Amino acid sequence: MGGTTFFITSKGDTAKEAFQNAVAEAQYESGHGGYTGTIAEKRSFTMIPFPAGKDAYDYAYELIDNCDRRIDDKWGPAGCFALGDGQYAFFGWASC
Repeated sequence: MGGTTFFITSKGDTAKEAFQNAVAEAQYESGHGGYTGTIAEKRSFTMIPFPAGKDAYDYAYELIDNCDRRIDDKWGPAGCFALGDGQYAFFGWASC
């Protein structure tokens, strides 16, 4: 099976809640069968510091393109940035 990248934002009182919301939404949209290429394939995330002045999407794909070890595994954790006001960005590789 292959892998593909994803980037999604989600709201929550905490990063954990936002992650759970994002996974539940992806499972609703893409099913529970596995290999969706979405955040539905992830079981955890890792917080990554988000530099001021950067665009979240661009920085996420910079990390993906540079094979950042924290998020460079389709079976490993998603990356997560805190964007403020209860908004979080999740990104990385997912099995498809």
